[in-house]
Amino acid sequence: MDYFVNTQMKHFNLLLSEIDAAYHDAALRLGLSDSAMLILYTICWCDGECLLSDITSGASKQTINSALRKLEADNIVCLEAFEGRKKKVRLTEEGNQFVKDTVFRLIEVENAIFNIWSDEEKNTYIELTRRYLTDFRERIKEL
Repeated sequence: MDYFVNTQMKHFNLLLSEIDAAYHDAALRLGLSDSAMLILYTICWCDGECLLSDITSGASKQTINSALRKLEADNIVCLEAFEGRKKKVRLTEEGNQFVKDTVFRLIEVENAIFNIWSDEEKNTYIELTRRYLTDFRERIKEL
């Protein structure tokens, strides 16, 4: 059987894989698991607290729950009841300092890279990535 993968698609997938690996390396260098990084990054993105349902990505619910329990045991986050069965995840006082020493450092790296790009480069990158994701999601429905 012959397999054909477009050369540009191979390059694109390799870059995506390498970006994921770089984020994994960053998490390890900061002493975090990938799931803890995801949780803390999301909370930072939401100004220090978010709904549990906002913490999504490729990680399973079980993985996220395990990471949350560890962060809670380490007094980095706390979970609070919110509107019925919903739960809110909030950084503790200790958690605020912790993210300054970890996640904020990663965000500074991201911002430094993005800040050297022109507005046109940023807009093009974001638009093409969004378009790829939208088209990909639509086409995988047909699988």
